[in-house]
Amino acid sequence: MEPITFSIITCSDTRGMKEDTAGAALEALIAENGWTCASHVVVPDERPFIASAIVRACDEQDVDVVLTCGGSGLSLRDVTPEATMDACERNVPGIAEAMRAHSLAITPYAMLSRALCMQRGRHLVINLPGSEKAARENWDGVVKALPHAVKMMAGGGH
Repeated sequence: MEPITFSIITCSDTRGMKEDTAGAALEALIAENGWTCASHVVVPDERPFIASAIVRACDEQDVDVVLTCGGSGLSLRDVTPEATMDACERNVPGIAEAMRAHSLAITPYAMLSRALCMQRGRHLVINLPGSEKAARENWDGVVKALPHAVKMMAGGGH
């Protein structure tokens, strides 16, 4: 498989790195595929902080894929999708649809997700849930498409 670099951004007012089991699980899943997690940060559930972290991961760290973790539900504090729109240019709805479809086979609550997938230049930004179980389920729904998506964003053909 082609090498892919990731950044994980945990969006939470309550979780520190010690309590971020979803982010830790994603780091392990990335490594299991032979890919690299270049950074993992925790930012407050505030739109400008999340958007800035996405921009840094893409523009300064030059990772292929940014995984946000948390802040995509219905709580008024959940602003990760809006922050993603602030930082990105193009919507990639099929990935978010695939995550929801995969998770709906497991729980009806998946329909409550507002998660997005968007592009910032040649970087993919995927919103994942904040719970470890749901983050794993969403990852399982899209992981096989990631190498092809990264290849296409880098200018490769179908």
